[in-house]
Amino acid sequence: MPEFMSDNTPESNQDSASDTNSENKSFSEKSSDVMGKINESLGKVDWTQMGKYGKAAGIIAVVVLAQIIIKVIIDTINFFPIIPGLLELLGVIVVSQWSWQNLRTNENREAVLDKLENLKKTYLG
Repeated sequence: MPEFMSDNTPESNQDSASDTNSENKSFSEKSSDVMGKINESLGKVDWTQMGKYGKAAGIIAVVVLAQIIIKVIIDTINFFPIIPGLLELLGVIVVSQWSWQNLRTNENREAVLDKLENLKKTYLG
């Protein structure tokens, strides 16, 4: 077969040579190349900032765990049919009692508004 009709072009010959070259590499050589690249990448990281990221990740993990625990507790409470109704009744009683003590007279209402203003100034500036 003439050379110009051959399926093998010089480019494909080079590709096949590099493929066999990479196949001839042992696993340990490939893994050492990968580990070298990983170590090089890790060497570029500013490890002094990792404390901040660790704290943030810890806080997120604690919040997620707390939410899971709260959900389990609420699901357990909702499992018993009488407890949610009793808790609602307790909430109504507590709000009613607080309202009666703090909102009955004009002086008490003004005191509550003053406390709210002080909290607003303290936390919101």
